[in-house]
Amino acid sequence: MSMKLSLSTPTALEYFASLVAGDDQFPLLEAAISLAQDEYPELDVQQVLGEVDLLQARLKRRLPLDADGLHRLRVLNQFFYRELGFGGNVNDYYDPDNSYLNIVLGTRRGIPITLAVLWLELAQNLGLRARGVAFPGHFMVKVNLPKGQVVIDPFDGQSLSRDELSERLEPFRGSQSLAEDSDVPLGLFLQAAPARDTIARMLRNLKEIHRTQEDWGRLLAVQNRLIILLPGDWAELRDRGLVLAEMGLSRQAAQDLEDYLAGAPDAHDAAAIAWRAAELRSNLGGD
Repeated sequence: MSMKLSLSTPTALEYFASLVAGDDQFPLLEAAISLAQDEYPELDVQQVLGEVDLLQARLKRRLPLDADGLHRLRVLNQFFYRELGFGGNVNDYYDPDNSYLNIVLGTRRGIPITLAVLWLELAQNLGLRARGVAFPGHFMVKVNLPKGQVVIDPFDGQSLSRDELSERLEPFRGSQSLAEDSDVPLGLFLQAAPARDTIARMLRNLKEIHRTQEDWGRLLAVQNRLIILLPGDWAELRDRGLVLAEMGLSRQAAQDLEDYLAGAPDAHDAAAIAWRAAELRSNLGGD
């Protein structure tokens, strides 16, 4: 008797979970591309990776084998910003498509973090010591060269001086989030961003867009990814519970909120969340 093997295709969420399971060799570009599968279910991630590979091949043909780091950086920026025409979407900055790399590759328009992910892939494959920088309010990239560090705004490819970076940081120093960091040296804000944090920032950009538009279905998809990406971040579980409540899914919402309270019993909003969870449970009645 023969046995039939059943091979099921992983869901988009299962695929994402496999990509972000560990921090060693975290596939930043592939994980970033995969975020678009919620909006574009038929997206072939490998095809998009192939498109980036073709750009890489075109770029390498422009460089002599003995090119030094500064020369490589200049050729990369010429290729990426001038020849290919990548740049910030100043006309529709908050369009969700700016967060989807398959769309950014086609339109050549994005937001700093998506442009940075593409730029970093090209830079690192040229042998440049390039990393992303989770600068407040505006994602940056940096390159370490023999004569020093260059910080670049991926929105337009401009290198920024320390004075310009300090000026950009100033509005955030007065905010509540950085109130305690008013005396922190600039260099601490220029540390390399781990790949996991970069993906989290991309998702939180989408989270804010969908929350503002009260697009609960799309917001739920983002929350599901954030919970997989950041399993120890109880606030993301709470936020999914609140989204589920908005969608009328009271049982699932209450469970998420109760799990949040169990994981973060001393949270500042514990009392309010406990009240909301109890209200959701009471709405279930005898069900």
